[in-house]
Amino acid sequence: MVKEERFYPALGFHFNVVFKDLGTKKFDNLFQSVSGLSVDLETEEITEGGENRFKYKLPKRSKYPNLVLKRGLLLDSGVIDWCRDAIQNFQIKPKHIDVILLGEDHQAIKTWSIINAYPVKWNTGDFNAEENKVAIETLEFTYNYFTVK
Repeated sequence: MVKEERFYPALGFHFNVVFKDLGTKKFDNLFQSVSGLSVDLETEEITEGGENRFKYKLPKRSKYPNLVLKRGLLLDSGVIDWCRDAIQNFQIKPKHIDVILLGEDHQAIKTWSIINAYPVKWNTGDFNAEENKVAIETLEFTYNYFTVK
């Protein structure tokens, strides 16, 4: 008898972010959101003489947007120390970052390995005395490419 496998789409709220070769502190891997895990294939249009119905589109290269991570503002963070060194002191030290989607058993379902990432933007959200919200910091990284495992 064949065991029936069930398909359950992965939930996007259970994930972990790991900074490779970076002395991270206790909560440095916890983020509210991750965006920028996409890739586009750039194309170049070529016009052929005498062919007026269409243009040929030829592939050029892959294009990756910046990786954007958001979380509550931390007072003590190895990741922020790394970002500060890069942005304020121009000490650019690229790192690999793994974004790991976790299942209900806390095991990795899928991993995006971001290659040679370094910070390009660090933003602290607005403060407003009329709202009771967590202070959010946004970290933005450029990188060469990512692989999916």
